[in-house]
Amino acid sequence: MPKDEGQIVRIEGTVQEALPGLLFRITEDKTGKEVLAHLAGKMKLHRIRVIPGDRVMVEMTPYDDRRGRIVRRF
Repeated sequence: MPKDEGQIVRIEGTVQEALPGLLFRITEDKTGKEVLAHLAGKMKLHRIRVIPGDRVMVEMTPYDDRRGRIVRRF
């Protein structure tokens, strides 16, 4: 089934905490809600490090607003 780019929600936030298993707790900049996110495949492949305090872009589906994946570090 092909991905529909129109359904992906992107938010910007700040990494608050690094958890085991490449999970991160992100706080959204605009609303302040917390999201649990993991690193996207390309970020793992290129060994891009994410530490608490970094600003990141997170992709989420419209079905679950508590989980996502980190696709970019600013």
